[in-house]
Amino acid sequence: MTSQEIRQKFLDYFKSKDHLIVPSAPIVLKDDPTLMFSNSGMTQFKDFFLGYKTPTAPRIADTQKCLRVSGKHNDLDDVGRDTYHHTMFEMLGNWSFGDYFKKDAIAFAWELLTEVFGIPKENLYVTIFEGDASENLERDQDAYDFWKSHISEDRIINGNKKDNFWEMGESGPCGPCSEIHVDLRTPEEKAKVSGLDLVNNDHPQVVEVWNLVFMEFNRKADKSLEKLPAQHVDTGMGFERLCMALQGKSSNYDTDVFTPLIAKVEELSGKKYTGILEDEKDIAIRVVVDHIRAVAFAIADGQLPSSGGAGYVIRRILRRGISYSYRFLDMKEPFLYTLVAVLQEQMGKVFPELEKQGTLVTEVIKSEEESFLKKIETGLIRVEKLIQQTIADNQKVLPTLAVFELYDTYGFPDDLTRIIAEEKGLTIDEKDFQAERKKQQDRSKQDSAQKVYDWVVLEEKPENFVGYDQIESETYITRYRKVENKDGEFYQVVLSSSPFYPEGGGQVGDKGVLENAAESFEVLETKKENGLIVSLISGLPKDAGAVFYAKANADDRKNSQANHSVTHLLHEALREVLGTHVEQKGSYVGPDYLRFDFSHFNKMTEEELALVEEKVNHKIKESIALQEFRSIPIQEALDKGAMALFGEKYGDSVRMIQFGSSKELCGGTHVKNTIEIGHFKITSEASAAAGIRRIEAISGDKSEEYFRNLEHQIHELSQLLKSKDVVRSVEKLMEENASLKSEVEALKKEKAKGEIGEWKNAYEQKGNKLLLVKKTSLDTGSVKDIVFQLKREIPNSVTIILSDADGKPMITVGVSDDLAADYQAGTIVKDLAKEIQGGGGGNPGFATAGGKNLDGLENAYQKALNI
Repeated sequence: MTSQEIRQKFLDYFKSKDHLIVPSAPIVLKDDPTLMFSNSGMTQFKDFFLGYKTPTAPRIADTQKCLRVSGKHNDLDDVGRDTYHHTMFEMLGNWSFGDYFKKDAIAFAWELLTEVFGIPKENLYVTIFEGDASENLERDQDAYDFWKSHISEDRIINGNKKDNFWEMGESGPCGPCSEIHVDLRTPEEKAKVSGLDLVNNDHPQVVEVWNLVFMEFNRKADKSLEKLPAQHVDTGMGFERLCMALQGKSSNYDTDVFTPLIAKVEELSGKKYTGILEDEKDIAIRVVVDHIRAVAFAIADGQLPSSGGAGYVIRRILRRGISYSYRFLDMKEPFLYTLVAVLQEQMGKVFPELEKQGTLVTEVIKSEEESFLKKIETGLIRVEKLIQQTIADNQKVLPTLAVFELYDTYGFPDDLTRIIAEEKGLTIDEKDFQAERKKQQDRSKQDSAQKVYDWVVLEEKPENFVGYDQIESETYITRYRKVENKDGEFYQVVLSSSPFYPEGGGQVGDKGVLENAAESFEVLETKKENGLIVSLISGLPKDAGAVFYAKANADDRKNSQANHSVTHLLHEALREVLGTHVEQKGSYVGPDYLRFDFSHFNKMTEEELALVEEKVNHKIKESIALQEFRSIPIQEALDKGAMALFGEKYGDSVRMIQFGSSKELCGGTHVKNTIEIGHFKITSEASAAAGIRRIEAISGDKSEEYFRNLEHQIHELSQLLKSKDVVRSVEKLMEENASLKSEVEALKKEKAKGEIGEWKNAYEQKGNKLLLVKKTSLDTGSVKDIVFQLKREIPNSVTIILSDADGKPMITVGVSDDLAADYQAGTIVKDLAKEIQGGGGGNPGFATAGGKNLDGLENAYQKALNI
């Protein structure tokens, strides 16, 4: 069976068992503060398990894109080194939300594996949870009893808490699990060692293929367990491992999930993949074909590589792939981006975002490759200089701080530094390097560290968000919890009726106050977590159950919603001016300004920007009333022409915002009429990433303020220039300045001519060579021209000029070509630069160095005389 057929058989089987087949959620998570990426199939159903949302169906099945590269579930370092770990993988799963439980889940799994897929029963083993006394958890006897009706009891293995109690993260839904392992070894190997002894022992051919999780508990922040409102089933089967088992392979990379990608890498690199585990070339190929999948899917789902957060993780994965291909496949030019087309061919039908976003994904990866390869080339020069200095200092170990700076500041792979150093007979101090890395990680953790306590529930009541209609409301606290971070102690509260908009869809969360006659608390931020609107306040009320009045900041809300509405008009205008390829790729909507990222491959012209601005302002002046469809079936909204953004997860019912012909699915707050926006002004347009442009703009109060400031500046200029025609006055000044500059340049040349004549006669004879050491106040450009002329005209000469132009020390060294074998300008200037606390370089014939210590020029002068 092909991988496509295997995937479809799984989905068809569970459809026959009355499961609703749903599409994969985006791999990038935007509304869960506990996770960056979807790391398991159950992530998109977390709210169902916690009871915050009602499931769309009691039985669901799908294939979910997963990424395990950070946090508790992190497989990155294993990728490429073995045959079955991956960064991005598909997880086939079936779920029951309060419907069937262990008995049916086990029966379904056994029937599918043995009867539908035809895996021999004698190749299968199962594990059950043995219990854990420290948590007062008993052995999962029910699972054992259900399994023994399908499989012999000697193939049912007790598993500890690490292997058989599944938890999504530090807190959240969890429960005992039952794993199914498949033994893919040859009969000869099985005869030597029983598969029972190899289960959960990292054997590459005895692997876990399916995990049946029986969700019964919620792990609280204090590590205690509480029962969930209902019992659920959450299963996850590794698609790549299943393909390995069904296609009779001993490695995931030998299945047709990966072979088309491997074939393309072989074609481009000229290297043959042999599948050897320890072969660095084969490891590199496995890393490349794995990582390209992770990066491509993340970008297609809206996460661009960047220098922080989830974007940094994606950039790190991509750079790891580039580094391996550079070092072990001799690929010195960008090539990973060409693999996107192969991936589209393989998976584009199942995951249409790959086809829809293919051009963007390709261009972003290509740009990142070009950028990082340049960093590698620059880094190689830095490494070579570091090595030469280490050798010159008679040392055998590269300075740790310098190696770490290459890695941390310049993004140069530390393992590449290590390899190059070893080729020169040098090493790096591994212990010190890891210590530096840990210091940096600890600093990063400390900056973001936050201790979150468990919720204190005062009333189990669904919250009511009233912020679309009002910015003030009478309310009371239904639950609260303490939060501690580097700024102090705060409290998060959930309100029975909240006017505070939670951060989302690019729009910042509301701030404001929560007050009554007795107390007042500042609302510092509002976010959404697991379906709850959570506001952060400055303290805990004495009477948490008292009635309060919640007030969102009126000015901030007014300006934020004006900026949000105008992003919709901007999106439409960009598509009209640039083309329908334009799609929103990110946004920030705050009270001060808006930022809008969109797919487009060229810098916008002044004419295009002006036209977009004109179109948006025309819509504003039309006084278009808001049409809000607060809860509408998603298909109906799409049929009406609403734009849905890739990378967003929409429910069956959505909110559609319409301003005339602009229709978008959106949960943000908006003006009631476009006239409220006032005026729209683009303040900048620039590149945000490859194929992504970024517009920053203002509207409303900030737009008025902008024009008032401009008017004030023009008035001041008019006063300074003593003219109302500011443009003509500035043109006149520029003309006068150009004329004066020409005169100055002419004077400099005259002065330089005089200096050349004097300097030619000032060389001192040093044996059969000539040395000139001279102080001057000439500018750098003039000195450079003179030195080049002198080193051409004066044979057997070394020329050293020390300048104090503009109060800055500068040393310039020229060596005539006939002395190049004996003297190096770069070596001389580096030595002299120590006296001025500076550095520099150049080539053997010409070099310069600047510094900080002007007084050091005298020492440098005396030192130069002795050359």
